[in-house]
Amino acid sequence: MSSPTPQVTMYSTTWCGYCRRLKLQMEQAGISYQEVDIERDPAAAKFVEGVNGGNQTVPVVRFPDDSTATNPTLAEVRARLDAA
Repeated sequence: MSSPTPQVTMYSTTWCGYCRRLKLQMEQAGISYQEVDIERDPAAAKFVEGVNGGNQTVPVVRFPDDSTATNPTLAEVRARLDAA
């Protein structure tokens, strides 16, 4: 999704069902995001490993305050954005 001011960055893969679901939910909720495919970006893959104890578990959502959440619900994404 392209947006002039993404609220969050989502680290994902093309084949991840959880990623597809969260992207759709965020789009329907009007939450803009920048998507980074960790299979195409080695630095992003290392970042995801760093926040997940060495695992490439996605989706990982990075919030404006640089905090992250792995496989968050839409409610969690909304709550964290509201708190920012």
